[in-house]
Amino acid sequence: MIARLEGVLRVRELQSVVLDVGGVGYEVEVPLSTLASLPETGARVVLFTHLMVREDAHTLFGFLQTRDRDLFRRLIRVNGIGARLALAMLSTMAADELAGHISGGNIAALTRIPGIGKRTAERVVLELGERLQDLGFGPAPGASPLGAAAGIEHEAAAALEALGYRAIDAEKMIAAVRGQAETTEALVRLALRSTLRG
Repeated sequence: MIARLEGVLRVRELQSVVLDVGGVGYEVEVPLSTLASLPETGARVVLFTHLMVREDAHTLFGFLQTRDRDLFRRLIRVNGIGARLALAMLSTMAADELAGHISGGNIAALTRIPGIGKRTAERVVLELGERLQDLGFGPAPGASPLGAAAGIEHEAAAALEALGYRAIDAEKMIAAVRGQAETTEALVRLALRSTLRG
């Protein structure tokens, strides 16, 4: 099991990065929250990783904090939650917010995540609801819808900057699609599409 990688960040894309570790380039899939917090390419980075081995592929998933990786590992143990969906969950919400909604049984908030229906949300809450505090996650956040929207826009702008856009351009891209998406991932995709159309 590859549990940790330390190396030079060579490539960043919307869902993955390439980390050069001793001359070997590791492609690592990351959530938007991790992507937005990474330094510029060429900088040294430490990622805590989870290796998923399948017959047709070995896939690395990376996170800046061990507790985010541990939450990912808990999520993929839930029936119906695969690695891609768990990554989408951590891209849509910051780990603290996601864990808070799970611990608080906030089904409505969880079903706003693309790919999560009511039954799946209920299963996640049932299986993980009382088991996340040992990872260091606190109670459900009491953010207002307005505050949540501002948080999503901030994360989306950071993700666009991580992809190489200037801060002023990222803000303009977000402003062009403001209010059209309820998750960070969806807002980033809409902003990128609007740029392509323009």
